[in-house]
Parts: sequence; C-alpha cells; structure tokens
Amino acid sequence: MEIEFHSSQRSSLGVEMELQIVDRETRELSSAASKILAEMGAGHPDGRHPKAKHELLESTIEMITGVCQTAADARSDLEETLGELRSHTGDAGLELLCSGTHPFSSWSAQQVSPDARYHHLIEQVQWPARRLQIFGIHVHVGVRSAAKAIAISNALGVYIPHLLGISASSPYWQGHDTGLASARSKVFEGLPTAGLPYQFENWEEFQRFMKALMFANAITTIREVWWDIRPHPVFGTVELRICDGIPTLGEVASVAALSQCLVEWMDQRHERGERLEVQPDWIVRQNKWRAARYGVEAEIIVDGEGHVVPLREALHRLTDELSPVARQLGCENELAGIFTMSERPSYLRQREIVAGGGSLADVVDCLVTELRSGQVWKA
Repeated sequence: MEIEFHSSQRSSLGVEMELQIVDRETRELSSAASKILAEMGAGHPDGRHPKAKHELLESTIEMITGVCQTAADARSDLEETLGELRSHTGDAGLELLCSGTHPFSSWSAQQVSPDARYHHLIEQVQWPARRLQIFGIHVHVGVRSAAKAIAISNALGVYIPHLLGISASSPYWQGHDTGLASARSKVFEGLPTAGLPYQFENWEEFQRFMKALMFANAITTIREVWWDIRPHPVFGTVELRICDGIPTLGEVASVAALSQCLVEWMDQRHERGERLEVQPDWIVRQNKWRAARYGVEAEIIVDGEGHVVPLREALHRLTDELSPVARQLGCENELAGIFTMSERPSYLRQREIVAGGGSLADVVDCLVTELRSGQVWKA
C-alpha cells in the first residue's frame, strides 16, 4: 500500500481548536452543535461551514484555520470564526469555552454527533470512546517531504512534556479534582490507537505499519490513528495533538508559535545533516506522565542515567533557544508568551478559584470569561 505524502509549504501553520458549548444558566455542557452548525452552514455550497465542524459529541464544535504563515495569522483566523460562532450562541443562552475537560458535566449524559464515523467508533471501542468528553488543540506544521515528517515526528517526542505541561487545563473530571494537571491526556489514552507515537526508521516502515493495522482490521483509515504526534500525509504536515484545550486565543497563538518553531528548527537541522535527538521510549513515557500529573511543576528526565530538570526551567531554555527561529518566522511576540504561560497554566488558575472558596460553576464562568476577554484570570 502506497501512502502518498502531499508536500506542504515549509512551516505553514494550521490550528484546530475544540470548543465546549455550555448552557449559560446551568453551566452544563449543551448538545447544540448540530443546530449551530446548520445555521452557520446556510449559504455555503454543501451546507457546511468551511471552518467550523462537528466533533464526537454534540456539545463540541471544532474551529479550523485555513493554511496560515504565522501564529498571528492563525489567531486572527480563529477570532473571525469565533465571532461568527458567537452570533449563533448568544441569543440561544449558550456560552463557549476551551479547556481539556468540563469540570463537572457527566460524559454519560452527552449525545453523539450525527456522523456515521463517530457512531462506528462508539460501536467498535465502546466505553473508552463513550467517555471521550475531552477537548484539545491540534497544531499542523507543513513539511516538504515524508522523510522529514518521520524524522521530525520521532524527535518531537522529547518535547511532549513541554507542550502538555504548558497547556494542561483539565484538573477536574465529573465534579472531582483528579489530582492531575491533565486528566484529558489519560482519558484519551484509553483508545487503542491514541497516546504516545511509535518511532519509525523511514517512511516505508510507517507505510508497512499502517498497512498491517488495516489488514488486521485495527483501523479502516489512517485517520483513526490519534497519536500525540503524527505525520499527516494528506495535509503534508507534522501534527502535534498533545495539547489540552487552551482558554485564550493569545495562549493558543503562543503554543502554535512554539510548535511551528520546533518543527522549523528541526527541519533546518535535518537539512544540515544533523541527527535529531530521539529519547528512549521509557523516558518519553515517564515524562508524559510527569507532565500530566504535575504540569509545569514536574521534573522531567533528560538522559538515560535519570537526571532531571524542572519543566519550567526546560521551557525557558527551549524558548530562548528557539528565539532566532521565531524571528525568522515572524512569531517572536507569540513565542515570548510561553514565559508568561509557564507561570500559571490553566490547571493552576482553575484550582486557585476553588482554593479561594469558588465552586466548579465559578471555574466554568472563569473559562467562559477568559475566552471572551482574551485575558487570563488573576487571583
């Protein structure tokens, strides 16, 4: 089986942002996606809005950018679609927010979107798929060859804790504090083809693996492989899927800039003939767990002897190292936002509200306000 990799313009950028629809009065998730999307699709040739779509649950709408060149372009693209969405939610008594989980709504009460693909997933996977009341940010960065996509995807495993820790926004699940910074990442790992990626020597090995999965009826299409990092042959990108939902568009732009700079930095090094660093599986696995558990307060493992460094310190060093690339890509301001984000990611802000006497409904209100205002909550 040949899987054609459609080359993309180098370091082009695309962002997918999964939004929660909540009832303004109850703050519960609301199954309103079909109605909203039908209204938004009216007037488009196929009845579908090109930048807003269904996800698994009726309480979710995914916004999708076009092909962008900079993180600022991606933010503007998302802002335009978000503005259009608000014109359909406001009068209906609905609000929007973005975080990895809803703090208290029950997954068992959610309706599945009217898409045969999602109903097939539920039928095949059952309970692990039914409880996917989770929300994320996906960043696509264009690369020009399949060989680069494999090399870069392998090497990005080193930075899974950086991306997860800084985006972690799902401490609450079903009304309880999970003790994790990112409960979403652990829920998602319940799917048989989600979680940490495998490493491949080359594109041919990747193709053989996908062929084997399909022959074994593990998947029907490579779209059903939902790894944290994956090559996307159709778009010609490396897709970073590790991040929790992120509450403000400014923070989304900063994570998009970090992702874009990482891929471009590795692309340049690959062209110079450098071998990109790949960590052993046990380190990648342990570091992801640490970021899911402790967020930016984690200590991550940096070598085979088990030496560790604080994740905040690693984020600051990485941001400094990527600054020249950010200048080349025109995203210096957005990348600099990583320094601010690393101090109080959303999981910390949410817990501060509860520690100060607030309820989980207050957490929802805060998340709604953060997305609407673009400003993070301050204690």
